[in-house]
Amino acid sequence: MVLVTTLIGVGVVAFVGPSPEKAQKRRVALIRGRHGESAEAMLEARMRRAIGTRQMTGDAKILLSLIPNPENLSKRLRMTGKKWTLSQYMSASAIIVLLVTGFLALRGFPFLFAMMVGLAAGLGLPHWWVGRLIKKRVNLFTTKFPDALELLTRGLRSGLPIAETLGIVSSEIPGPVGEEFKLITERIKIGKTMEQALQETADRLGTPEFQFFVITLSIQRETGGNLAETLSNLATVLRQRAQMKLKIRAMSSESKASAYIIGVLPFLVFGMICYINFNYMTPFFTPDPNGLFGLGLMQVVGIGGMCWMGIGAYIMAQMVNFEI
Repeated sequence: MVLVTTLIGVGVVAFVGPSPEKAQKRRVALIRGRHGESAEAMLEARMRRAIGTRQMTGDAKILLSLIPNPENLSKRLRMTGKKWTLSQYMSASAIIVLLVTGFLALRGFPFLFAMMVGLAAGLGLPHWWVGRLIKKRVNLFTTKFPDALELLTRGLRSGLPIAETLGIVSSEIPGPVGEEFKLITERIKIGKTMEQALQETADRLGTPEFQFFVITLSIQRETGGNLAETLSNLATVLRQRAQMKLKIRAMSSESKASAYIIGVLPFLVFGMICYINFNYMTPFFTPDPNGLFGLGLMQVVGIGGMCWMGIGAYIMAQMVNFEI
């Protein structure tokens, strides 16, 4: 089983290759480190980490000590827009592990197998749910962001300063866009520069659309020019970018539908057979003490089939995933 898992992991890494998104983030981080790193920013980061790890109970410290990279996880939780903490996330993961492990153990499965499945569920389900919330919030932000840029353009053309137009956007645009611009205006009010406030939001969102906006404001402050016209052009570019994504989504919808049908069909047939004649599928749910990890032949074949289906689904997803 360990050998099979290792081979699957090597195959996934081979198919994935270098991530363009991660490479882009590394380049942005290097540029920011060369030009924007200061003693004040480093002190602020240390204070934020100290505040985040303060006033924790013993149980919370034990759970947080199990996180390999708490800063990245904390950033992901902030990207959801929810006021969740690391201790709450780890507590939810621990509860899922205990529930799944206890359920499988009560069903007669070996404790080692139940523990492995419980750990997989406890680590995978919260991570998947947080990623789903992040994707949903980022999509909402990306959809409404061109409207915010047009509102900024109208405010600048009417003679309002940029700081006041940011406040208008925070009150007029609903959803994540208004929330993020409200945080920007609040940071500016407490003494931070506009570049710092915008860059913190860009780091939390991680969207290229907002990075374009931050870079546009930085270049305009250095070189001058008509900011309203620049933001208007940026809004047009972002709308065209969104239209291109919708076209690609429409063109790849047939392939995605085929992948969904192929992926769901085995589980659907399995559920129908269990509903019609459960006695026929009883060996699949019955552990074998003499088998591998206490599993019977049908269970081993089923796990292997799900692994291969997962690899195939991942490859099909990458085939219809286009970077714009």
